[in-house]
Amino acid sequence: MIDWGISEFDWPWLALALPLPWLLRRWLPSAAGSGIALRIPFLDEIASAISSGRRSSARTPWLAWLVWGLLIVAAMRPISLGEPTAPPTTGRDLLVAVDVSGSMAAEDMQIGRQAVSRLSAVKAVVGDFLERRVGDRLGLLLFGQRAYLVTPLTMDRDAVKAQLLDSQVGIAGRETAIGDAIGLAVKRLRDRPQEQRVLILLTDGVNTAGALEPERAAELAKAENVRVYTIGMGSDRSGGLFGMAFSTNSAEIDEAALKAIARETGGRYFRARDTAELAGIYAEMDRLEPALLEAEPLRPRHERFVWPLAAALLLAMAGLIMAALGGHRQSSLRRPGQVTT
Repeated sequence: MIDWGISEFDWPWLALALPLPWLLRRWLPSAAGSGIALRIPFLDEIASAISSGRRSSARTPWLAWLVWGLLIVAAMRPISLGEPTAPPTTGRDLLVAVDVSGSMAAEDMQIGRQAVSRLSAVKAVVGDFLERRVGDRLGLLLFGQRAYLVTPLTMDRDAVKAQLLDSQVGIAGRETAIGDAIGLAVKRLRDRPQEQRVLILLTDGVNTAGALEPERAAELAKAENVRVYTIGMGSDRSGGLFGMAFSTNSAEIDEAALKAIARETGGRYFRARDTAELAGIYAEMDRLEPALLEAEPLRPRHERFVWPLAAALLLAMAGLIMAALGGHRQSSLRRPGQVTT
């Protein structure tokens, strides 16, 4: 006996269609007594074949009903439920805020010995970081003169990475609004569990725009239990003459403010002078302690309609073969000129 392993039906109400053939045969008017308006050749032979088929089906009415019943079972969409499995129970709600102000166009980074802009370096390194965030809800925030949430928190890492790769320098203005970026991130994270709220803020400048000062934004983040990890981005070399680079001693980055924000919120400050340091920073962030999530066990669903449907088709083919053999046997018993009654 085949074990179909059916646990339940998606559409059990279709069982009401089981007596439909009997109801149609009993209540619909028969066409046998109606006048025939169209005459076709070989009508006698066709009528004889139909009558022989009726006699064959009359001998095995159970077969037709069994096929119909199996079709109804298949239409009811039987399923089986597997053993409960728990989904991943680790993860964070992590927002990545990337500075896209005008200074991010400075080409003081290198990828493969080729000079690239700061934003291009961020796309290469942060994109790889996002791909490794399995189990985390990720979001992307871009800020310049204004701050915009480009991708809300989602498990779709590819979507977040695609939005990062599509970002352009100056898309949010040429200035830098660090405080507004933190404030918007806090607003988006405040509804999430407290132990999961993480913001990674990457900038290469000083707060020069926005309505919210970075110090006040850090206080709001602390009050909402949002840990802020700040990254100062940019090489110490801002230019050169005859191949000799001038050092700026990181004057264009407000490291004191970034360190204060990280310290106030329980995060850390990092300095990225090249792509290697930036990659090392995100590798260290990979080791952040994940927060526990409350996840309900899931039971996998397996469709089982194929088995009753296949059985119905096999039985229908068997019935057709039986009817064909019965008709052939009757025709072989007849003799030329013999009249059957």
